[in-house]
Amino acid sequence: MHHVQSIETPAKEPISKIVRKLMPGLEADLARLISIPSVAFPGFPTKPVLDAYDAVGELLRGAGVTQIERLELPNVAPVLIGDLPGPKGAPTVLLYSHYDVVPLGEESDWNTPGFESTNKDGAIYGRGTADAKGNLIAIIGALRAWRGKPPVTIRFVIEGQEEFGSPFAIYPAKHPALFQANAMVIADMGNVRPGEPTLTVSLRGSAAVTLEVRTLSVPKHSGQYGGAAPDALLVLMHALASLHDEKGNVAVSGLRREEWTGTSYTEEEFRELADVEPGLPFIGTGELGDRVWSGPAITITGIDAPSVDQAMNAVNAFARAKLNLRVHPGQSVAEAQVALMHHLKAVRPFGISLKVTAGDAGQGFAAGDTGSAYEAARVALQKAWGRETSTMAGGGSIPLVSSLQEAVPDAEILLFGASDGYANIHAPNERVLVDELEKTTVAIAEFFAEYAARFQDMRH
Repeated sequence: MHHVQSIETPAKEPISKIVRKLMPGLEADLARLISIPSVAFPGFPTKPVLDAYDAVGELLRGAGVTQIERLELPNVAPVLIGDLPGPKGAPTVLLYSHYDVVPLGEESDWNTPGFESTNKDGAIYGRGTADAKGNLIAIIGALRAWRGKPPVTIRFVIEGQEEFGSPFAIYPAKHPALFQANAMVIADMGNVRPGEPTLTVSLRGSAAVTLEVRTLSVPKHSGQYGGAAPDALLVLMHALASLHDEKGNVAVSGLRREEWTGTSYTEEEFRELADVEPGLPFIGTGELGDRVWSGPAITITGIDAPSVDQAMNAVNAFARAKLNLRVHPGQSVAEAQVALMHHLKAVRPFGISLKVTAGDAGQGFAAGDTGSAYEAARVALQKAWGRETSTMAGGGSIPLVSSLQEAVPDAEILLFGASDGYANIHAPNERVLVDELEKTTVAIAEFFAEYAARFQDMRH
């Protein structure tokens, strides 16, 4: 590739050196954010959520952002929309993250107080350290590294109800003018493993399907009627068993699966991360990346059946199950959901039909990997970590990302951040590594320069 002109920071020092000096202040600011229990779930107090919103606004203003608006939607924590104009003719970069966190879960499972920042062995423990308050701090650090005068125009979108979900997830597609940008950095992800810079280039879509069957008006004595009276639970289980083949591969036609060519976990890493019981095999065949990133997955997330403790000797009259379908990033979620429903309607165990209902669905995401922003991010991550940048996928979905892609189809969307595969997000003892936080801050700051230079290059 031809030489890209470099852009100097105001301090005329390498970004890595500037960020190193900023780290004590950034760690203190992260500690302050962690101490705010900003759980935006029903039943939790709203004051901490609003306190976190105020704290993020204060940090941005302190880093040089003067244009901040509060976007209020019904029953949604406020969204912070900010603007920091760059030089004339510079590209616009939208930076996204969120200030809310999931609940602690069982506090007794935490080794340190969940809403207190604890530094130990090169890691900072506490709820939200990795998801995503560490990423917010990396954004603040990148602005400080440029002394509030980055070489790109920046638009901030920082929401406060990402974890529980809200109508904001589909808001951008309906209000595209608010989200116009040349590139977007979704700072809600991380590296495949510590020390390996990683761009997430796709996310699977997700859809829910409920199936139910009624065979009798009431349960009947199994001695008198079992053997001929149709058992609803048996019908349901036969239908569920048809979803996978004998090796555990999804057996529903019309669901896309492709070979995954990016980086992936080793089987040992996956076993450890998934907490698989010792000696048990995985389900399905093929590479791990094909199974968890570029192929479908069907999980039974709930089942209504009599409990073992309250079991009676009766033929079941009614049974119901809920399924979660994960969909190839490039496949239409609606199409995949219909394929699953079609399969379940056609099964008819013992000649009995099931009632199949569509639930919520969120489109997946597949990024382009050839644009100037992608190239700039790859180089910025490489500079920050000192090694080649990998690409991976996320098994989960971020509905907002597909909404942003719909709102601004020409924008390049980049997913990276301070988390890593071992960060315990949504679990006890969540942590971010200090080194990963520092390098993410460097990477975002470097990205501004790399992208601005390439953008100017393209225009000339």
